[in-house]
This record gives sequence, structure tokens and C-alpha cells, in this order.
Amino acid sequence: MKIIIVGGVAGGMSAATRLRRLDESAEIIVFERGHYVSFANCGLPYFVGGVIRNRDELLLQTPESLEARFALDVRIDTEVVQIDRAAQTVSVRNLVTGEHSVERYDRLVLAAGASARSAAIDDTAIPTHTLRTVDDVDHITAVLAETSGACAVVVGGGFIGLEAVENLVHRGVHVTLVQRGPQIFTPLDPEMVAPVRDRLRERGVDVRLNTTVTGSTAPGTVALSDGTTVPADLVIDASGVRPDVTLAEQAGLRIGQSGGVWVDGTQATSDPHIFAVGDGVEKADAVNGSGTLVTMAGLANRHGRSVADSIAGTAEQAAPAVGAGILGIFGLTVALVGWSEKRLVEAGRAHRIVHTHPANHAGYYPGAEGMSIKLLIDAESDVILGAQIVGGAGVDKRIDVIAVAMAAGLSASALTRLELAYAPQYASAKDPINQLGYVADNLARGTSVNLQWHELAAARAAGAVLVDVRSAGEFAAGSIPGAINLSLDDLRERLVELPRAPLIVHCQVGQRGHTAARILTQHGFDVQNLDGGYRTWLAGTSNLIVSPTVERVPV
Repeated sequence: MKIIIVGGVAGGMSAATRLRRLDESAEIIVFERGHYVSFANCGLPYFVGGVIRNRDELLLQTPESLEARFALDVRIDTEVVQIDRAAQTVSVRNLVTGEHSVERYDRLVLAAGASARSAAIDDTAIPTHTLRTVDDVDHITAVLAETSGACAVVVGGGFIGLEAVENLVHRGVHVTLVQRGPQIFTPLDPEMVAPVRDRLRERGVDVRLNTTVTGSTAPGTVALSDGTTVPADLVIDASGVRPDVTLAEQAGLRIGQSGGVWVDGTQATSDPHIFAVGDGVEKADAVNGSGTLVTMAGLANRHGRSVADSIAGTAEQAAPAVGAGILGIFGLTVALVGWSEKRLVEAGRAHRIVHTHPANHAGYYPGAEGMSIKLLIDAESDVILGAQIVGGAGVDKRIDVIAVAMAAGLSASALTRLELAYAPQYASAKDPINQLGYVADNLARGTSVNLQWHELAAARAAGAVLVDVRSAGEFAAGSIPGAINLSLDDLRERLVELPRAPLIVHCQVGQRGHTAARILTQHGFDVQNLDGGYRTWLAGTSNLIVSPTVERVPV
């Protein structure tokens, strides 16, 4: 069997090497239009920042090493320009010599990945690069090496943009981050992204929201849509990616609803002889089964292995994508999985929300670090729809547990029953995951009724009274305007002071608010607990925007 793979790196090379392990007799050719067929693209920003010091560490395999170990015929600087499905051939162009050739295939694997979305920046005056290839980092580091006291503009506050910002600052570069919309890192909901925005500004990053780059008016200067100019010796365009479906479209293959190449559960396209993997391919969404784009290296590697199994005759259906992702930014860890509240609202899906603010391990053990967790839950089934976590140590561990719970179809309440490893330097006896389950279970049973931070203003306008059950000292240090302060420990003795109007109680993070709500409910009051307490409200309102933009579907 002759197998041609278009594109290397994660998806393509995982497919190629797995195929060789399964079939020693197969003829396997890999065409890669770039000069590097196997490199650590996720490590590129960290080479720019000097965290990874040796460039060779980014280069995982070469055509020579792949030929020696796996008997692969790897042809770099070679582009597949056309597919003839009827003849089962591909037309190939050598980008160095310009020579054209035709290769026949029995099975074809497309691993073309994604291409950068251009921010339409005029790069004639200022070096402008994406941060996706080894060539990109070579150009970027060359500019920085030649410039003392460099200034850079990063366009786009997503995964790559924020990693670029952190590493440029680490290298001593002054950075302006330009974001088209009102929020950086849009996969997060507004109250969860507030600590990220604050950390950027603490580190001296000039964050410009609702702004675009309009051009470079002079050498060393970038003009912005807000009418200002900023200094720039370098522009990094991290404004996003789109699926590279050029070959697939030309060949008449089906394109999915998300814009990626459609594949079935075995990674086969609409042509049974052609398969596809990687960032350019549509995945099945774990939340609702729809087609979606998930541009994560883990999925590309997993699907590369899967397509090899399919071609070798041992196919298994691919699991839906939960969309787990993680990012480090100036000591903060930002992690997410599944859908956000914004997306659930847009889809009109009824949901519940839980905010908690636990420590990563026992508070009495030195070095505990806090984290903020948001769990999104189906209102009817109690199934987990998504989660977001921002904090220090331990965030990665918790998001992975939630991702596994989602993949296994566990309910949010079932998190109470997970038996997780505990010692005081690693966790708490009631792990943050278990705590999420306790709150979710209370909501599911009707033991508690919560209110979200962005629902507070409307509830108060309708006549609800806000009661802050923190101590007087906490109240004095910062409070929600118009709240009544009545400490939890004094609550039972001062019930007569409370009106018989609907009450909203809150504390710092939600736990004391829950206790207060239980006391008041059992004394006949109509009570809701402000989810996540003062800390979540403060984070949400600090963005000065309302989220979500339409009302949440009632539970």
C-alpha cells in the first residue's frame, strides 16, 4: 500500500510513524511545504523569550532521522498543489527547484493544519511576523538581537498572543497588546479573565481593548484605530488562524459547518480513500455533537494515531472533543474545558453556574495558592458543560479531572464522590473538585438558590435587598454599594432587622453566604446566595461590561 501524507508536525508525523509501526511493508511519503517537518511549535514563544535557549531543542526530527528509524520518505520544501481523486494522484511542486511531479496514492492523509488570519498590517516599515514556524522565530529573534530597548506590538490576545507577550516581556521588550474586542482571551468569561488583564498591566503591558492596528505611519511607529500611535520595532500578528482547506475544496471534499474539513469518526473525509487530521479538520463537539474547530496539539497527535489505525484496518471511532486548554501567563495558570457561559447563552441552553475560590492545598500548610473556578452545568441533566480555572499551582490538575469527568459523562453532583489523592502539601481533604460537587449538588437538590454577579443589578431593581454577611472589617475594606452589613455570626440574633423582601446574601467567596442562606431560608425568608461572593462580583464588574449580553436561560 502506498500512503501519501500532506503536512508534517503533530498530526502528519503521528500518522506516519504509527503507520510504520503497524505496517512495515507500506510505502509512506510525507510532503512538507516548509523546511522543518517535525518541530515543537508550542515551544516557539519560549525560544523567543529565552526560556528555551537552544534552538536545536525545538527540532524534534529531521528527514534523515525519520528515514533511519521509520523508513519514511520525507520531502521538505515540497508542496502538494492538486489532488486528482479519480486517478488517485497528487501533483507536487518542489519549492526550491520549481520542478513538478505526480505521485499516485492508495490512501491520502491531509494534515495541512491552519493558516494565520492576517491583521492587514502594512509591514513595509516595521518587521511583522506570525509566531507559528521556526522561520518566524528566526526572524523575530534576529530583530530583537539587533535592537536595544526594543518595543513590540502584539496583535491578538489569544493563546499565542499572550504567550508572545509574556516571553517578549521576559526578554526585556516593552509590549503593547492590541485586542479588537472588549476582552482579551475570549474563551474565558469576563469575570474569569479579569485577573489575567490585571496581571498583564502589573507587568507593564500596555493593553488596548476595542482597538485595531491601522498601519505604520513611520519607521518605529504603529497607528491604532483609537487615534493613538505606539512605538514598535516589531509586530507579532497573533490575530488567529483559519483552517487550511484549499486542497480539500479544490478536490471537492466536503467542508464542515465550522469551516474545517469534514471527517467521520475514523478521520475519513467524504472520499473513502482520503483522510484528514489536525487543525484544519472539523471535530465533533462533546457538548452538543456539532462540528467545531479545536486547534490543540493533543488532538492533532491523537487523531494522527487514529487515522493510522483506520488505514491499517483497526479503526476505532474518535471520541468527541471537550476542548481542554491551558496557558501560563506571568505566574498565573489559565485553564478551560468545554463551553463558556457566553456560548451557552448564545445557544439558548439552560444551565447552572458555580463559582468557587479554593486554595490549591490545605491552608494550614505553607505556600497555599488560591484559584478561581467556574463550573457550567446542564440545568436538566446535571451534566458538566464546561469549566474555567485561573490561579496558581494546582490549576492544571483540577482542569484535567474535570475534562475526564466530562469525557466520562459524570454529573456535576458526582464530583462529590470522586476519591482524589490527598496530603496537605498537595490538596485539601475536601478537594476543590469535591467542593464544586458539593455546591452543584446543593443547587440540583434545591438546597441552595444562587444568583450570578451580572444578575444582581436587575434583582435589586426588582426589589431584592442585598445583605453582606462578612465581618465589619471586611465590609469596611470593600463592599458592594447599598449592601446591608450583618455578620453571619450575629445573624440569628438579628433576624428581626431584616425586611421580608426577597434577600440576596453574600460573603467573600460564597461559603458563608450559603450558610446564611440556609439559616434565613429555614426562618421563612426568600433567599438567594450571590454565587462566588464579593470576589466574583468585583472581578466581573471591573471589566465595565455586562456579561452575558442577553439574559441567561432560566433554570
